[in-house]
Amino acid sequence: MVRQLVMIRRLTCAQVSYSRGVRNDDDGLIAADALDRVTWAMRRAEWAAQAWKDQRLRPLGLAAAQYTLLINVHSDPGLTGAELARRLNVTPQAVASQVARLEERGQLERRPHPRHRHVQELHLTDAGREVLRDADAVIVEIEQQIAEKLGPAKTSQLRALLDEVADAVRAP
Repeated sequence: MVRQLVMIRRLTCAQVSYSRGVRNDDDGLIAADALDRVTWAMRRAEWAAQAWKDQRLRPLGLAAAQYTLLINVHSDPGLTGAELARRLNVTPQAVASQVARLEERGQLERRPHPRHRHVQELHLTDAGREVLRDADAVIVEIEQQIAEKLGPAKTSQLRALLDEVADAVRAP
């Protein structure tokens, strides 16, 4: 995981060579500490966490994005694809693609909405609940490892700070 963070940091800090006469002469427009900002730190942590989740979920035949979709449908059965896309802040096409994959595997099913004939609700199947149970156990292990590394006080503080960040960016 540390290697992944270092690689991400190197990639974001690397000088890019330009072709076709384009010059990189705008260095003065961006602060020298641009990659040390809080939002970049959050993004690097998210990239590392997602990569770790993907690696650990791969043996289950699941990607982190699919786990996220399944856990949301589990928490709120009957969500539509559009609702799920808004909740996850992704395109409806991205949700439709993942839903199709999970449906092909028999882990998710679409059912007609009781009042709107053109709308379909998403529900887990027994196979979906089973793979979600296994995947959630993996995610719990990852979170436990993070919590052990940080300790209880820092873990609690991190959660509180991230909640504050979420509130701050929602405020405007």
